[in-house]
Amino acid sequence: MFRKSDWTDLRIEIVIGNLLRAGVTLAATVVLVGGLRFLARYGFAPANYRNFSGEPSNLRAWSGIVQAAFGLHGRGIIQLGLLLLMATPVARVAFSAFAFAMEKDWLYVGITALVFLILLYSMAGSFA
Repeated sequence: MFRKSDWTDLRIEIVIGNLLRAGVTLAATVVLVGGLRFLARYGFAPANYRNFSGEPSNLRAWSGIVQAAFGLHGRGIIQLGLLLLMATPVARVAFSAFAFAMEKDWLYVGITALVFLILLYSMAGSFA
C-alpha cells in the first residue's frame, strides 16, 4: 500500500506539521467552546477569592472528563480540550515511529518507541 519512495523527509515534515497544526487548532477550538459555555452559565456569578477550590474530583480522571464533556459541562469541555492539546505531541511521536518504520530505520523506530512509551507512562501516571 505504501512504498518507501512515498516517504521522503520533506513529505514526513509536511505531514508532521499538519498533524501538529490540526491538533492545536482542534484543542483550541474545544477549549474556546468550553470557555464560552462556562461563561454563558457562570459569567455573572460573583467570584469568591477567599476560598480556593481546584477542579472537582470527577475532572481529574479521563472518564470523568469525557462524561462531563459529553454532558456539555463547560469545565469538562475545557478539560477535554486540554487533553487533546497534550495528546498532540504524543500523536506526533507515534507518527514519527510509523514514518521511521516505513523508511526501515530501525534504530530510530526503537528510540521513538521508547519515547512514546515514556510519554504514555507519564500521562497514565498523572491520572492515577
